[in-house]
Amino acid sequence: MRKHIVGNWKMNGSVALLREVLDQVRDEAFAADVSVCVPFPYLSEVQQRLSSSQIKVGAQDVSEYDDGAYTGEVSARMLKDVGSRLAIVGHSERRRYFGESDAAVASKLARLLEVGLYGIYCVGETLAERDAGRAEARIEAQLAPLHALLARGATASQFCIAYEPVWAIGTGRAASGEQVAVMHEFIKRCLGPAFAVLYGGSVKAGNASALLTLPGVDGVLVGGASLDAKEFSGICRAAGC
Repeated sequence: MRKHIVGNWKMNGSVALLREVLDQVRDEAFAADVSVCVPFPYLSEVQQRLSSSQIKVGAQDVSEYDDGAYTGEVSARMLKDVGSRLAIVGHSERRRYFGESDAAVASKLARLLEVGLYGIYCVGETLAERDAGRAEARIEAQLAPLHALLARGATASQFCIAYEPVWAIGTGRAASGEQVAVMHEFIKRCLGPAFAVLYGGSVKAGNASALLTLPGVDGVLVGGASLDAKEFSGICRAAGC
């Protein structure tokens, strides 16, 4: 299985920055499936700049509703219409700051699959949940709504899981290789070994190789480092080691 490297620009960037970063990485030949997920206003610009590149363009969110009277929302059909190939749903920041429930995130994934876009479904536990020994139970609960999609025929070729240890973000604590591998294997047991599981937790060029060689780690979801061409290229190259 080729590794998946997904850059998540979050609410960062500008036309000048995306040109600077993408012009440096778009013509590189990586031994991995590489994608960049940018804010909605830049999707068309990125699509145009990457039209001849192997790098795929994606969004960071999608509406759980189809087209209609939902002011401010962006539908899966609209994403596909402007050239998006994939989208992230359920990122820890969406769950934390915008109160997205497991059911709502699963609905967003369903909308993506309906129009043929690839989904990256994020899961992760908080510090309190991990310290209380409830990490696996929380992840299992987040994955539970996906079983309805699987029963309707969704497959591992249509979406993957991104594991984010929320407890290791801004707490001074880091996930060990063993902790990452154990959780990735647990997720595969919940959904099936065919499903790719990406790791999202302060991934940089310096630690990418070590992370990508851990058992059960099929790729990485990259935050801030994806805004730096040198860092992002280094991570993508590490996937071929």
